[in-house]
Amino acid sequence: MTEGQIIEGRGGLYTVSDGRDTYVLRAKKKFRRQRMTPLVGDRVLFTPGTGEEHGWLEEILPRQSECLRPPVANITLLALVVAEAPAPDWLLIDKLLLGARMQGMQALLIVNKCDLGQTSAETAQREYAGADLPVYPVSAAQGEGLEALRERLRGETVCFAGQSGVGKSTLLNHLLGLELQTGEISRIERGKHTTRHASLITCGDIRVMDTPGFSLLEFEQVMDPVELMEYYPEFAPYAGQCRFQPCYHGSEPGCAVTQAVAAGEISPARVERYRELLEKTRQLWRERYD
Repeated sequence: MTEGQIIEGRGGLYTVSDGRDTYVLRAKKKFRRQRMTPLVGDRVLFTPGTGEEHGWLEEILPRQSECLRPPVANITLLALVVAEAPAPDWLLIDKLLLGARMQGMQALLIVNKCDLGQTSAETAQREYAGADLPVYPVSAAQGEGLEALRERLRGETVCFAGQSGVGKSTLLNHLLGLELQTGEISRIERGKHTTRHASLITCGDIRVMDTPGFSLLEFEQVMDPVELMEYYPEFAPYAGQCRFQPCYHGSEPGCAVTQAVAAGEISPARVERYRELLEKTRQLWRERYD
């Protein structure tokens, strides 16, 4: 058997690359019995076909990460994108960052359109100080800040995520030399056809997950609410210092995180959004068996 990676799947057929050639394969029926669906990004073992016959997917190797919608696997780096305009949706960024960390992905934050001003970049640096989220101010249109970002992406399987209008397509065009239509990341060099299927694009030593649902990735986020704080590195210095244990860092009296906010050590807006997500997490936890 040969090892490769699924780079596209549609109509029950999977295109797999072994790094040199591509093969069109069918999935064996055992995957259906196992209730396991091959996903773009999966590392697999396969048997190539002979002549005009399709080969077969034999095994799906353990996944490093998995997204629900769009259904893709093995993203190693989530590139969150905001811009000077439109105004950043920081709650969306927090949700995506939480999902990435629950999946063991690394993440970074790109602030595009910095030629229009520095307000969003300054806000990002302030909001995520201590949150282990590197911030890259860039201007895709002017080509500013792209080389440092390009260097960080090397060797990664990247998915770009963020609200509409922040310039993700322009950013990828300049970073990777693709020919994406502005505002339509899924239009790649396949003429006028717009794909509704995820695909994995390799550009040198950078792999980009191109998916029609890239703007609002969805992860399974049902967890015990007390675990939510573990995904906020800026809370770690205050562990064990709250009056009550466990402390959810919500409305409890004597909360060390609340005191840190008052002292200007943590962004109050970041904590306010955390508490909004905490309430949502509590609701999902209560409803997990419904």
